[in-house]
Amino acid sequence: MKKKTVTEAIQYRRSVRIFKEEDLDSEKVRNCIYNASLAPNSSNLQTWEFYHVTDKNVLKAIAKACFNQNAARTANQLVVFVVRKDLWRKRAKANVDFLNSVFDKMDGKSKERKRKMALKYYNVAVPTMYTTFFGIFGYLRYIFFNIVGLFRPIFREVRRSDIRIVSHKSTGLAAQNFMMSMAEIGYDTCPMEGSDTTMVKRILNLPSGAEINMVIGCGIRDKKGIYSERFRIPFDQVYKEI
Repeated sequence: MKKKTVTEAIQYRRSVRIFKEEDLDSEKVRNCIYNASLAPNSSNLQTWEFYHVTDKNVLKAIAKACFNQNAARTANQLVVFVVRKDLWRKRAKANVDFLNSVFDKMDGKSKERKRKMALKYYNVAVPTMYTTFFGIFGYLRYIFFNIVGLFRPIFREVRRSDIRIVSHKSTGLAAQNFMMSMAEIGYDTCPMEGSDTTMVKRILNLPSGAEINMVIGCGIRDKKGIYSERFRIPFDQVYKEI
């Protein structure tokens, strides 16, 4: 099958609720998951994990946790997108190690100045934003930043709940990369929020700090799997040029 252009993949993608009983090539799905890992994300912390489920018993268990909705029950494979905000320290250190390796190869007088500036972000700014202590630090940051905001523009989404949303947005961008990559090669998907996330976490043996972003059913679309024509609010009602 000829690969689709980006626009063709976007137009092809639908939330498919019923899949055919056809096997997917797991390596191709894995490549699409790799593309998910290339998504833009906040501070390049990559606070996500991707669980590629092909085992029949685990598929059945997760389908049950998804209330046995058709998109889960008929899926040939599932991919669970998991938010790992709890790993921010490890991911920040990985960025620091990478940046040091980059700066070590650089020449020029400004190298150390640039290194100091870049590392300060991960050694100071990121811990300032992500350290919570039961949410107390978040509210203290919120009060402080909003006082400063009376005098100049400043980032205000600094509470624990705000940072949680940031991690979910980043993981959602990764999920979109995945679904577009699947559509490019003629594979179909259905993103599902409807699930017992505690049960899904238990099935995948995830730690308490992990959160389920979405479960995506994967397969080949059955002609009955798309329930209706695509509906969108008229574009001129949502597009605003300023």
